[in-house]
Amino acid sequence: MIELDPDNPELTDEQIKSARPFVDAFPDLAERITRSRGRPKSAPMSEVVSLRLSSEMIAKFKVTGPDWRLKMAKALEGRRCEHAKLG
Repeated sequence: MIELDPDNPELTDEQIKSARPFVDAFPDLAERITRSRGRPKSAPMSEVVSLRLSSEMIAKFKVTGPDWRLKMAKALEGRRCEHAKLG
């Protein structure tokens, strides 16, 4: 038997039998909780690729700050028009 705790008394057999899942007892609240977790899912706007680049090239972008990957992507995007005839 669990030691008595006035702030958290042990459940009786009757209370245990009448217990319901949280979702059944508070459906509106449960829906709001599950709906509000995390960022909404969105369609991926970019694709993960593996690309080998020289250490010097990566170092030049890294010194530009924490968003260096975005800057590199924008630099590559700018060059796309020049090579559009490849496809």
